[in-house]
Amino acid sequence: MSIERHGITLGIEHIGSDLVLVFKATGKLTHEDYVRIEPVLQSSLKGVNVDEIKMLVDITEFSGWELRAAWDDFKLGKELGFDIEKVAIYGENNWQELAAKIGSWFISGKMKSFDNYQSAVEWLND
Repeated sequence: MSIERHGITLGIEHIGSDLVLVFKATGKLTHEDYVRIEPVLQSSLKGVNVDEIKMLVDITEFSGWELRAAWDDFKLGKELGFDIEKVAIYGENNWQELAAKIGSWFISGKMKSFDNYQSAVEWLND
């Protein structure tokens, strides 16, 4: 029996001397996934005292969005309340480089795609 999994996991880590917001996307994300993660994200970021933030996004188990969820993803990035310095996306999806290029049009910082975790972290830490 196969059980469908989908959702967003959120973490805040120190990588080197940087504070990094870490996301893991699993399965096909829905509007409800974003409705649930937004208050968790806002609560988690209270008290974080930085002007710019770096993000690490794990899409190794991500299979896409429902249409409304793709819009929710865009809105969530705009509502963070921080300038985004860098976003590193890692996974083995053939479309992630295009997603990083399009995503970089909408953020003030840099966005780049990687095949693996280590390369993504090294780029964030530069």
